[in-house]
Amino acid sequence: MRMFVAVVPPAGVVEHLDEFWSVRRESAAEAAAWRWTLPEQWHLTLAFLAEVPDRAYDDLVERLARAAAKRRPMTAHLTGAGAFPDAGRAKVLWAGCAVEDAEELRRLATGCRAAASRAGIDVGGDRFRPHLTLARSRHPQEATRWLRVGETYAGPAWGLDTVSLVASHLGEGPRKRPHYEVIEEFRLRAVPLSKK
Repeated sequence: MRMFVAVVPPAGVVEHLDEFWSVRRESAAEAAAWRWTLPEQWHLTLAFLAEVPDRAYDDLVERLARAAAKRRPMTAHLTGAGAFPDAGRAKVLWAGCAVEDAEELRRLATGCRAAASRAGIDVGGDRFRPHLTLARSRHPQEATRWLRVGETYAGPAWGLDTVSLVASHLGEGPRKRPHYEVIEEFRLRAVPLSKK
């Protein structure tokens, strides 16, 4: 099964971001060059798992629960914009995610990736960079205008206190896109040590 481990923002956060971008997409002719992701699919990937064998699933769930329990909840908000690989040759537009402790979020992603690896699952992806994919293009695009628009965005804060294991059913969503199904959730619960 194709899966990923992700932070799924709450509905109010998604609605706020969607309101900001939908108005700008509708008023720009060059928006048609992009395939815009659907708000119900928005998430921040911590670990991408292209193939999770049935035999590894239970071990994966146990290890992800332990990894999440080692991390403490954070306050997060979506902000700004970026492009992969860069603004001049963009194939992906994204919104950034800021937390009060970026190292804690990085450790959460590292822990989730390690959990999957220890369960015998190949983990895909490059170095972790917290982002939410807004749009993709098959051909490189000049994206400076979109990044300038996105730089003005600052979304509402929310309590990032869970991570989700999500199944990706290819071609089963609207317009033959993937359908994402949250199948497990793991609570962050590490309590910071008191300072004396």
